[in-house]
Amino acid sequence: MLKTTGEVVEVLIERAGLTDVAQIAALFNLYRVFYRQQSNPELAQQFINERLGNQESVIFYAKDGNGQYLGFTQLYPNFSSVSAQRTWVLNDLYVLEQARGLGIGTLLLNRAKDFAVETKAKGIALETAESNLQAQKLYQSLGYKKSTGFFGYFLNLNEAQ
Repeated sequence: MLKTTGEVVEVLIERAGLTDVAQIAALFNLYRVFYRQQSNPELAQQFINERLGNQESVIFYAKDGNGQYLGFTQLYPNFSSVSAQRTWVLNDLYVLEQARGLGIGTLLLNRAKDFAVETKAKGIALETAESNLQAQKLYQSLGYKKSTGFFGYFLNLNEAQ
């Protein structure tokens, strides 16, 4: 339960299954648009369906008492060779604009943390845009630390060589 200006909003955090693909895909499309990608509901639907159908990711979503999906987070499995332990990559976190500021992001991140503990993971890694100060503040408030000591590199195979 979350309290907004005078009213209490019931919020449930659930693990997504194939029956949730359409609702999660709609949120995923909005997430991609937030990161300046073209809106493509069909691509979003296909991508989420494949991730869940192939058990390649774990998605938790928030919905209100009326059944409206308000946000989601998506985790991908990874492993640390150095520590010989599982880790999770929290690749996506999105909350509908009209539901922001209600604590839904915190609820989703806490559920992801609980899941990581349940699966005996070493930790959760995530990245966010340098300009996304609101997300950075949220992550830091929950104990996430900014990485230091390593440079990240990426080989883009979609660009002409």
